[in-house]
Amino acid sequence: MIFSIITAYGWFILIKTKWQDESKIYYLWALMSFLYPSFLFALSAIAIPIIIHLFNFRKFTTIYFSNVRFLKEVKEETQAKSKLKHLLVLAARILAIAFIVFAFAQPFIPIENSKVQVGDKVISIFIDNSFSMEAINKNGTLLDEAKKRALEIISSFKPTDRFQILTNDFEGRHQRLVNKEEFTTLLDEIKISPATRSFSEITSRQIDLLQQSESLKENQTGKNKLSFIISDFQKSNFNIDKFKNDTSVIFNLIQLTAAERSNIYIDTCWFETPVRQFNQIEKLHVRIKNLSNKDLENNPIKLFINEVQKTPGSFNIAKESDTEVVFSFSSKEKDIISDSNPQSKIRNSQFKNLMHCRVELNDFPITFDDKFYFSFEVAKNIPILCINASDPSVKTFESPYLNKLFGEDSLFIFKNAKENNLDYSTLSDDKLIILNELKTISSGLAQELKRFMSNGGSLLIFPNEKADLNSYKDFLVSVKTNYYEQLDTLNTKVDKINLDNVIYKDVFDKKTFGASNLNLPIVNKHYIRSKTTRSNEEYLLKLQNGDVFLSKYDVGKGKLYLSSVPLQTDFSNFTKHAIFVPTLYKIAIYSQNTQPLFYTIGNDENIELNSLLKGENIYHIRSLNTNFDIIPEHKMVDSKTEIILHNQITDAGNYNLVEGKDLLSGFAFNFNRKESNLTCLKSDELKEQLAINNLNNISVLKIDNKNLKEYISEVEQGKKLWKYCIILVLFFLAAEVLLIRFMKG
Repeated sequence: MIFSIITAYGWFILIKTKWQDESKIYYLWALMSFLYPSFLFALSAIAIPIIIHLFNFRKFTTIYFSNVRFLKEVKEETQAKSKLKHLLVLAARILAIAFIVFAFAQPFIPIENSKVQVGDKVISIFIDNSFSMEAINKNGTLLDEAKKRALEIISSFKPTDRFQILTNDFEGRHQRLVNKEEFTTLLDEIKISPATRSFSEITSRQIDLLQQSESLKENQTGKNKLSFIISDFQKSNFNIDKFKNDTSVIFNLIQLTAAERSNIYIDTCWFETPVRQFNQIEKLHVRIKNLSNKDLENNPIKLFINEVQKTPGSFNIAKESDTEVVFSFSSKEKDIISDSNPQSKIRNSQFKNLMHCRVELNDFPITFDDKFYFSFEVAKNIPILCINASDPSVKTFESPYLNKLFGEDSLFIFKNAKENNLDYSTLSDDKLIILNELKTISSGLAQELKRFMSNGGSLLIFPNEKADLNSYKDFLVSVKTNYYEQLDTLNTKVDKINLDNVIYKDVFDKKTFGASNLNLPIVNKHYIRSKTTRSNEEYLLKLQNGDVFLSKYDVGKGKLYLSSVPLQTDFSNFTKHAIFVPTLYKIAIYSQNTQPLFYTIGNDENIELNSLLKGENIYHIRSLNTNFDIIPEHKMVDSKTEIILHNQITDAGNYNLVEGKDLLSGFAFNFNRKESNLTCLKSDELKEQLAINNLNNISVLKIDNKNLKEYISEVEQGKKLWKYCIILVLFFLAAEVLLIRFMKG
């Protein structure tokens, strides 16, 4: 007995684990470890009952027998029973003392190879409050369950531990450590938010706070920093490849699963043409996605323009697919905008060409993406400036063709100016500038034209018969386009029209365009251009010999159109051909630098206005549907105004920019559609991703229907066995009493 106890104790001391972490030593005894292993030295108290057993000699009493015939047999039987009883009592005492010591040492069985840490902890808990958490399971919405799980987490830690709460909003008040009571208060205030954060952004924010925490300065080991991330873990947000790991932080992923992952939503919308006009048929394309396992037929969809419903539509869509719905409508001048805020009735007559629109369908329970807002301006008039060559011997170099085309159309404000009498400060007021047969392009004019195009303006160049090709080359090279090389007097004709370009998209019928008798402009002479692959040239008209007759280039935010001939009839019959009018008309129409149809909430996008806000007046952004009203920051950039929002707009809808009672502009904001795709990673997929990236400090907690408090207690503190030790102590003490009381010997 003595030998076995000494051997066991020696074996225990011998197998001290190699895992030694500075001030803490952990022991491994088979599968069992101890929270306070220093108490195990109290096992030396086992020697007390052993010593008592060895030196407890009894005084024998003389007993007189009348007959000694059975004396030897009785003596042998009594000694055997006495020896067995003493050994059993000794074993009970040894085991009672041993389990008392074990109870104080607090034995536990580690869960999933985790190590129990002593001391105060700092815990950061992220609660996903994005739109996807509106999904429902048997416990309600996923957000409600996330809050419940967060409460279970904090209840599994000590009152002295500190906590951080974090959501997709990344609010400033969440960037500090709080106690349990404050955590609960902040938790109750969490609501669904349009903000979305990737996995790398969330973990980076948690690591920053845990590393900077004042509470951790005394704990240089860094092993008591814990992170919990409660989310549905959508695939679109789980960018584990950009995760910057910090091994001093233990990450725990808690995945919530919805009962059904289906969603039908409006993804985006766009017009077939870039410019809107009054009384012109517009075609609006709406893309709808069906992320469910059901086919839909004749599902209704509605279009509203300035709160007036247009012709309703419907759509059919197969499961796990997308489709497009096309709305055809025309903008009428009678359509006017409105402001629902009674405190600030705006002057609608000031801006009748602004249209606030939305498309909507019905779907449940994910509803944030069932409405899509957009706003656009209808082109009321387009200012055009024609810069003509100046020559003292000639009264005017104005083009009668341009005057006839643009001067008599109320849609355009057409002006002529001489090249030597230009006010450069007014160029930004125009949408299209035409260079009409200038002999040379001065460096000053070239600089202003570059600035004009970089800010979104369009430039159309018709060269002069006696043009200074070097000055043209200097300008065209500076904007990275092809340039004129020499004049070619070979007779030819236009052979190809780019029907895919928006200029000609709806001018010709592609089915009949290939007719052999199609009449196209004849060209007597033209300028040959350089050919470089570095330019972004897109031809509009091309000659039979392959030379480009008219082309388009993107320059900054604007466009440059380059003709190979002037407007003189001895070069070509282009000005008298039927294609001349739609070509120049469309170039003028699409010179409008239109605002985006919509902006996305959370992208912190700045709004660029084509006009300059002058003076020191106060500007407001107001919602059409709520009482939302802010005074945004704005600054002047070149000849435009930039509105800086700083993510202050958090609700989808249409908004007006007003100054006093005057409406200046309008725009729309939509929620990010990244949350619309409810496809989430499964638990096994999460673990596989972590394994591939060797992220051993990140665990996926299997909670299912378990109480998370008990589960975390087991993970953090192991399977506690001290209660069982107390029960065994009581059992062995009771056994000792029973042995002494009832066992004879």
